[in-house]
Amino acid sequence: MTALRLARIAGIAIAMAIALVLSQRATIARTGESVPGVLWAVGALCVFFLVGAMATEASQGPEADVRKDLLWGLGLGGVLGIVLRLTAVL
Repeated sequence: MTALRLARIAGIAIAMAIALVLSQRATIARTGESVPGVLWAVGALCVFFLVGAMATEASQGPEADVRKDLLWGLGLGGVLGIVLRLTAVL
């Protein structure tokens, strides 16, 4: 895996995590509480993204690197967002 791919994955993951945390904060500020089950839903999407990334990584060549990086970034970013939300870091 090249440095460009790692940077792309990290950028997407960080952006996804920040978007998730900011969305949760905005919802809490507006309504006083978070939507029930949203972290479970995001967790399920993360599993789908990560399984898709593993399957794409194994079955497609370098021409699909951007798609693979997007899937890895979304999956890992969702996991990072959930961890940040549960630990109340952001």
